[in-house]
Amino acid sequence: MNITGNTIFIPGGNRGIGLALALRLQAAGNTVVVGGRSAAALDAVAAEHGLATVRVDTTDPASIRAASAEVIERFPEVNVLVAMAGIMRAEDWRTPDFLADAEATVVTNVLGPIRLVAAFTEHLQSRPDATIVTVSSGLAHAPLRVTPTYNATKAAIHMLSESLRLQLAGTSVSVLELVPPSVRTELMPGQESNEHAMPLEEYIEETMSLLESQPDAHEIQVERVKFLRYGEVRGDYDQVVATLNATDPH
Repeated sequence: MNITGNTIFIPGGNRGIGLALALRLQAAGNTVVVGGRSAAALDAVAAEHGLATVRVDTTDPASIRAASAEVIERFPEVNVLVAMAGIMRAEDWRTPDFLADAEATVVTNVLGPIRLVAAFTEHLQSRPDATIVTVSSGLAHAPLRVTPTYNATKAAIHMLSESLRLQLAGTSVSVLELVPPSVRTELMPGQESNEHAMPLEEYIEETMSLLESQPDAHEIQVERVKFLRYGEVRGDYDQVVATLNATDPH
């Protein structure tokens, strides 16, 4: 992915990693459109940062279809989709109370990106240089005990990214997977101040540097996520899982 000269749609770009990335991409010379469910939050982002906005609820197929049509109509040069929107919830599978959170996590984290890609794939293939950016997690490769469904959805996104890259080979569309570690955002209660999580600006700075220096990368992995990403490769997977769940960085 080239770091500049794109028109980028980021559903989930009105807060957290999504907003921080949107602002850095805007500063790098891209037209950035952010999407979110809250009209008030989008209005605030537009007023403060000058970002274009489109309302979208990525849990609602009709909303995704309407938002994608609006983005393509208003910004026909859109050539990058960043499927950023996601949720992370603690679950206790020893009781039946986990089910609603588990189902919501699957709808948001798996069906949302699938539906977004489906809505944009035809258009993106009409652009001379396009990118689908997925967002997985280090937890796709090592499980955090308290978030089983989140872990599973991010593993699904990793394999979906790998598979889409194979199917889209030979087209103008590349597939890039962001693989964040725990980052200080409001993804889970208390995470924004957790000392074990990576500071947001530090994560964005390293990510932008990697995007610029590795335009043909398949995955963007900051150094801090490699502990989780490569446990099985190194042969210390059990130790990685034990360490992760001892510190509980989320």
